[in-house]
Amino acid sequence: MEVYNSLTRRVEALKPISNGEIRLYTCGPTVYNYAHIGNFRAYVFEDVLRRAVQFSGMKVRQVMNLTDVDDKTIRGANAEGVPLVEYTKKYKEAFFEDLKKLNIQPAEVYPAATDHIPEMIALVEKLVEKGVAYQSDDKSVYFRVRSFPGYGKLAHIDFDAQRTGLRCAADEYDKENVGDFALWKAWEPSDGPVGWDSPWGRGRPGWHIECSAMSMKYLGETFDLHTGGIDNLFPHHENEIAQAEAATGKPFVKTWMHCAHLKVNGEKMSKSLGNFYTLRDLVEKGYTGREIRYVLVSSHYRSALNFSFDALADARTALQRIDACVDSCTAGAPPDWALKRLEEFSAAVGDDLNMPKALAALFELVHEANSRGGAGVAGVFDRMDEVLGFVRFGRKPAAEIPPEVRRLLDERAAARAAKDWARSDALRDEILSLGWQVKDSKEGQTCTLRT
Repeated sequence: MEVYNSLTRRVEALKPISNGEIRLYTCGPTVYNYAHIGNFRAYVFEDVLRRAVQFSGMKVRQVMNLTDVDDKTIRGANAEGVPLVEYTKKYKEAFFEDLKKLNIQPAEVYPAATDHIPEMIALVEKLVEKGVAYQSDDKSVYFRVRSFPGYGKLAHIDFDAQRTGLRCAADEYDKENVGDFALWKAWEPSDGPVGWDSPWGRGRPGWHIECSAMSMKYLGETFDLHTGGIDNLFPHHENEIAQAEAATGKPFVKTWMHCAHLKVNGEKMSKSLGNFYTLRDLVEKGYTGREIRYVLVSSHYRSALNFSFDALADARTALQRIDACVDSCTAGAPPDWALKRLEEFSAAVGDDLNMPKALAALFELVHEANSRGGAGVAGVFDRMDEVLGFVRFGRKPAAEIPPEVRRLLDERAAARAAKDWARSDALRDEILSLGWQVKDSKEGQTCTLRT
C-alpha cells in the first residue's frame, strides 16, 4: 500500500514501524456543536484509510481525540450557564451517533482533553526545562518557535517569512515573537469556572499541546501515521511536531496524510450562504447515512469534494443499481472475470486510496455480473465492501432468492449471452411461475419477488 506523505511530498510505501501494526492518530471533533458535513469528509477519509490498511493485511491501532476544552466549548458552556462537562456531553454523544449513521468503524481509543490535563502539564514542564518554552508576563506559557530548527518542515514554509507575518493561533497573549504559540493559557475572568492548577498558575492547555500529549500517551513518542484535514496542516500539525520533537528528541510521526476541503455546490460551506449542513440536517431532508457515505467515499481524498443534492440523488440511484445486482449474486468460488475486477479494485485502493478507480472496478463488476450471471460473485462484493462500507450497510433486507430460482437466473443469463431468446423467454416464464419477476435492462437482468 502506498500513500502520499505530506511531510516528504512523495508517494511512499506505508509500512508499520513495528509489530505489523499501523499506529494511527486522527484529529477528532471539537465538541461545541454538532459536526458538519465538512468534518465528516475528513472522518470518512480516515475510516476508508483505516479499512484499507486492514484490507492490505496490516493491523491498526487508532486514536481519535475529543477536544472538549477550548475557547468555543468554554464560551458555549458559560453562555448556557452549565458546567463544561455537561455542555460537551451532548455533543460527544451526538458525534458517536453520527459515526454509526455513516458506518465509520470505531477507533480503539477516544481520549478527551479534559481527562488528560496531567499529561499535558508534564509535557509543558519538560519543554520549559529544556528552555524551548517560557512564561510570559501574563502567566501564559509559550513555545519559543525560533528555538526549534525544524519548524516549518511539514508546511514547507520559510521560517523567517512566517515569523514576521503569521499568527500561529487564535486568542494568544503577549509573547516574545509573533510565531510563538501557547502551550498553557492563563486563566481569565471570561473562562468562568473552567481551569486547572499548574506550576504556572491556574489556566488551561493550548489546543496544540492536547494532541501531542494524548497521541504520545497512547501511541508512543514515535508512531506511524497522523491524519486530518488540510486546514489542520498549519499551524496545528506543525506545532504538534515542534513541541513533541523538542520534548523527546525523536521523530514524532513517520507519515502525515491530509484530505482536501469539502465545498457545497461549488462554494465554501458557510452559514451566511445557507449551505451549511450537519449530518442531522441531511437526514431530516430524507437522505440516509448510506447515501451520504457514498458521496464522501467517491472522490479522491486529496481532491476538493463538491457536495450537492444532485450528488446525493446520484448516490441513491447508484446504490439501487448495486443492490439489484448484489441480490442476484450467490456465494461460492468466484469466476476469473470477477477476480480480475477485485485485482483492479485492490490496486486502486493501494494506490494512495484512489477511490474513483476503485468504484470504477466495482461498477464494472456490477455490469459483468448482470450480463454474465452472479454465481460466485457475492464474496467479491463483500471483499470490496471491507473498504467501501456501503455495499451491505444500511440497506433494506432483500427477499432471499431460493437456490432453484438462482439456478434458473444463471441459465437465463447464459441463454441471453448466447442470444437464445426462446430459451431466455421460457426461463423467464418458469421463474415467474415460482413467484419471482425478472426485469431486463442494458445492465442485464434483475430479479425481485412478485407483488
